Amino acid sequence: MEPNSQKRILILGGGFAGISVLQQLQKIFKNNKSVKISLVNEDNFFLFTPMLPEIASGIIHPSDISIPLRTFCKNEKFYQAKVSAIDMKNKLVAITRAFDGKVKVLDYDYLVIALGSTTNYFGNKRIEKNSFTMKTIQDAIAIKSHMIHMMEIADQEDDKTVQERLMTLVVVGGGFAGVETIGELNDFVKESARHFYRNIPQSNIKMVLVSAAKDGILPELDPDIAKKATESLQKAGIRIISNTKAVDAGDNFVFLGNGETIPCSTIIWTAGVTIDSVVSGLDCEHIAGKVVVDSHLRIPKYENVFVLGDCAAITDTKTGNLYPPTAQHALRESKIVSHNLKSAITGKDQDKEFNYESKGMMAVIGKRSGIASVFGYKISGTVAWVIWKTYYLTMLPTFEKKCRVALDWTVNLFFKRDITLVGKIKKKSLNEFNITTLDDVLFKDERQASEQKS
Repeated sequence: MEPNSQKRILILGGGFAGISVLQQLQKIFKNNKSVKISLVNEDNFFLFTPMLPEIASGIIHPSDISIPLRTFCKNEKFYQAKVSAIDMKNKLVAITRAFDGKVKVLDYDYLVIALGSTTNYFGNKRIEKNSFTMKTIQDAIAIKSHMIHMMEIADQEDDKTVQERLMTLVVVGGGFAGVETIGELNDFVKESARHFYRNIPQSNIKMVLVSAAKDGILPELDPDIAKKATESLQKAGIRIISNTKAVDAGDNFVFLGNGETIPCSTIIWTAGVTIDSVVSGLDCEHIAGKVVVDSHLRIPKYENVFVLGDCAAITDTKTGNLYPPTAQHALRESKIVSHNLKSAITGKDQDKEFNYESKGMMAVIGKRSGIASVFGYKISGTVAWVIWKTYYLTMLPTFEKKCRVALDWTVNLFFKRDITLVGKIKKKSLNEFNITTLDDVLFKDERQASEQKS
């Protein structure tokens, strides 16, 4: 077979959308050497993001929801690198290696863009500097370590005013990420204080959720279910401030749009996402940075480029609104992209259009408590919590991870959460990699010995 007879498919992004496309293409083109598939992702692992708050609260281990991407790549090429430029006219993608900044250019016949989204601080540099977020595994680990550190300091503090400030946590964002994050951390901190930090009274632990939504939290859900979530969080001692935004922050405070200043030691920002400039700067139509695609999930100007997941603007023809950026939508979109890629390459079958109605939405809002709207049914409490656990356990990509998470959940029912505080971890970084210089260092002794003999 001539090299140029191969059809090269390049997938950008290793999240739900990208990995699902990869897995389906593997089935479609199994043992087919006429198709070459490559995957690019900045991290070398797939992260099961719905369970990130459970890492921050110490329920599960980080490795339980992170799966090496090479596990999925059987005969496919994987590049751990950042996508730095996309040239759709010339069918080229530039990627940059973090190790030494080396740039590599990849060519393709078909491109799949599934680069997701990043945290949006709306240009507020002070909030960005002084807050945590909940997007990556590093974020969740950092939050857990920080909260343990705050409890260690507060337990030694005799000044109750200072102690209260140390134990005040503010989560900004009333969507799913914010609600699940504050629910998990509320349980973690209060249980830890009760069992281990006995000098911290429960009354000095303040949990605050700030939501810009006028009617409270979880605007994506049915108002009745959202009200149930509000009542459950308030019953757990969480204060909810709605219809306002965080407009400023420092080391030990957050200032709200309603004029209130909250003294605190911890701010977690979950109030918005944005699209990477590599995607938002593409030569095509955009909506809020997202790439506008047709019903086949192609860019109209470039029939060989597919976009899906968080960075795609896909219009629901029934409502006229954009489909929400959820995992269940990304998985469904991946089926359409995979089928249409097969149709384009083989010339067989008709293209399919994306048309999907959500099966429902759910969230965990505390220990053995959740809310769900599934197939039109509104559920709350322990039953919703079990449904959430069961659904996401089945969604984990590998059997090994399913077993590990199930075991962690079981252990958590009977034992206290771990409060080990891991210190700073040294990381080696290289700005330049000069192979000649490295050889000089490695073989210096051998050369000196040879010179002495001669």
